[in-house]
Amino acid sequence: MIASILDGIVLGFQFGLLGAGLTLVYGMGGVLNLAYGQMGVIAAITASLAMDAGASVLPAVGLGLIAGGLLGLLLDRTILRPVYRLRDEARVLLSLLLTLGVAFIVDGFLNWRYPLKALNLFISGGAIEILEVPMRRGSLLASAITLVIMALLFVFFRYTILGQAVRSVIEDEEGARLVGIDPNRMMRLILVLSGVLAALVAITRSMVIPVDVQAGFPITVFALIVAVVGGLGSVPGALLAGLILGIVNSIAASTIGTFMSLVILLAAAAVTILIRPSGILGVAE
Repeated sequence: MIASILDGIVLGFQFGLLGAGLTLVYGMGGVLNLAYGQMGVIAAITASLAMDAGASVLPAVGLGLIAGGLLGLLLDRTILRPVYRLRDEARVLLSLLLTLGVAFIVDGFLNWRYPLKALNLFISGGAIEILEVPMRRGSLLASAITLVIMALLFVFFRYTILGQAVRSVIEDEEGARLVGIDPNRMMRLILVLSGVLAALVAITRSMVIPVDVQAGFPITVFALIVAVVGGLGSVPGALLAGLILGIVNSIAASTIGTFMSLVILLAAAAVTILIRPSGILGVAE
């Protein structure tokens, strides 16, 4: 049981970061990005191709992060332009349809061009015991990186002028516009940040298991579940929900199987919607 909980904590950190990227975009502009997982996969495949071309790990990872951010910028400058002109449910629905189309296109291209490509950042060295449970170095390094990123996100949104501007747009877009903050520029920033976060999750996940071209939709599904349970638009909620759901997923997978663990996560999201539609830390409208 202790081993399952520790594995769940490792997975939960990544779930939390995954949900944070998706919920930021929704909270900022009411845009539901269903190509989110593909942003991470493109970053992972970019890093893998760079290493195949002779690049060392750190430059290859840097290129992967840049690829994730650039894809976010590309979405902002192209297909999301008409989405920004709409409001409320129309904006959500159009963004859902357009980004879903992007996800299918990216998946189709990657499966055609790189069907067997995957990123696997193997961390050498023996296991390290924590509470008498051997933990792989890759899992521990991935967790450490994720914790650092979470801390940086906290500092950015709480203590920097730019982060506070983003928060003001999330809380009241029209009010932010009246005090001179451009919501479109903030949305562009968040889409780039979201792409980088998706890339970070895919890259750190590859330290535990290989991330291949089929991973896009599973990443998006997990991110959506975490965002719904934590509260769409709430970054702290996404981080907390990610940790809880990671532990639940790990325990369920070790006791009743991986397939049923996904069913349990979906059930958790459904129950959350019924009991508290705004999520754990979301603000009820």
